[in-house]
Amino acid sequence: MLSGILVFNQKGENLIFRAFRPDCRPRLADIFRIQVISNPQVRSPILTLGSTTFSHVKHENIYISAVTKSNANAAIVFEFLYRFISLGKGYFSKFDEEAVKNNFVLIYELLDEILDFGYPQNTDVDVLKLYITPDNISSAIRSTSQPTSQALADTSRITSQATGAQSWRRGDIKYRKNEAFVDVIEDVNLLMSATGTILRADVSGHIVMRAYLTGTPECKFGLNDQLLLNQSADAPNPGITGNVDGSRKATKAAAGSVELEDCQFHQCVQLSKFDADRTISFIPPDGEFELMRYRATSNINLPFRVHAIVRELGTTRVEYSIAIKSNFGPKLFATNVTIRIPTPLNTASTTIRTTQGKAKYEPSENCIVWKISRFAGGSEYVCSAEAQLGSTTSQKVWSRPPLSLGFSLLMFTSSGLLVRYLKVFEKGGYSSVKWVRYMTRAGSYEIRF
Repeated sequence: MLSGILVFNQKGENLIFRAFRPDCRPRLADIFRIQVISNPQVRSPILTLGSTTFSHVKHENIYISAVTKSNANAAIVFEFLYRFISLGKGYFSKFDEEAVKNNFVLIYELLDEILDFGYPQNTDVDVLKLYITPDNISSAIRSTSQPTSQALADTSRITSQATGAQSWRRGDIKYRKNEAFVDVIEDVNLLMSATGTILRADVSGHIVMRAYLTGTPECKFGLNDQLLLNQSADAPNPGITGNVDGSRKATKAAAGSVELEDCQFHQCVQLSKFDADRTISFIPPDGEFELMRYRATSNINLPFRVHAIVRELGTTRVEYSIAIKSNFGPKLFATNVTIRIPTPLNTASTTIRTTQGKAKYEPSENCIVWKISRFAGGSEYVCSAEAQLGSTTSQKVWSRPPLSLGFSLLMFTSSGLLVRYLKVFEKGGYSSVKWVRYMTRAGSYEIRF
C-alpha cells in the first residue's frame, strides 16, 4: 500500500518524513519539492514519476503526500489522507504548520499506530486518544526499560479496546442521567437566474449525535426516507421540539417523502440492516460524533425567495430594489440573516432605505450589507438603495455579480428529512431521554440580477 508519508510547509521544507517500506528514500522529498511545490503548473493531486506515485492534498498551509510504488487504490489513499487530517484536527483542533512543528513526536507516534507496513489500521480519533497522548508518550519513554504491571494491564485493555467488536466504545461507561441529543444540520445551496429560474438547488446535510448513555446500548434510528414512507411510517413535526419517541404520532402534513443521495455513515452503523429496512442500527461512541452525511437534490424547500431589480441609469447611478420573503411558517424565525448586494467598483456613495434591519455600504467588499437579526416566517421586507458612481477612465461593463444570502433557521429542513424515532435498548433496562433539533443554514445561496 503506502511506502511513506511526507508533510511539507508552503516553502517546501520537509516537516515529517516517515518511511514504512525500504523503497521510500529520503531523496523522494526533494523530488516532491521540485516537481510539485516549486512547480506552479501542477494541478493534479496525483503525480507519477517512473515507478513512484505522489498523491497529495493541501490543507491549511501544509502539503500532505502519500508515496506509493505499487498500483495502489487511489480512493483508499486519499481517504486515508483526509482521515489523517481529521485525526490531526481532533488532536490539535487545527492541523497546520505550527501544530506539526509543536507536536511532531506525537504525529510520528500516530503514524506508527494508524499504518502497519503501509496498510491503514484504526484511524478513529476517540480510540487513539485513549492511549496516545503527550503524557502517555513521555511516560512510555521513561518506563521502556522496566514495564510495570499497571503498564501491562493498560496495554491489555488497549489491545482489547482497539481490536474488539466495538473499538469506538468502552464497556464501562456510566452516567447518572442517560440522554441522547440529535442535531440534523443542513446547508442549502441555491443558484437562481435573473428571470427566477432555479439553476441549482441542493442540500448537504449531516446528522450529529451526542450520546451520554451507560453501558453499550444499541440505538435504532428511523428517518422518513421514501422506502420507509411506503411502509406507512409516521414522522414527528419539524416545527415541534421535544422528546423523540417511537410511539409518538405525527400529523399527516408532517409525513412527507424525501430522497437522499450519497449517504455516508459512521463505522458504528450496521449497513446490512439499513439496506434491508432503512433503519439505522448502531452502538454509539461516547460523546459527540457524526452519525451520517447525505445529499438531497429533489423537492428542495427554499426558506427564502428574493426578488431583485437593478437599474443602471447612465454611467453615474445604479438603483436597487431588493425584496426578500420567507417561505416557512409564522411560528418559526430565522436569525442572522445577511444579504450582500454587489455594487460597481467605482461606487462613490450610497443612499439606503430598509423596512427592517440595518444596511450599510462596505467599500472594502464592494457591496451593500443588509442585516436582519430576526426574520419571522411569512414576512417580507424591502431594501431600496441608490449608488452614486464616480468617474473612471475605464469603460468596462459592470459584470453584475450575484446577490448572496446567509442565515440560520431552527426547526426547519430544506430536504424534508424528519426523525421518525430514536430507540435505545440496553440490558440494564434504564430509561433515557432523547431530543432532536433541526437547523438549516445557507451554503452557497445566490441570486443573479
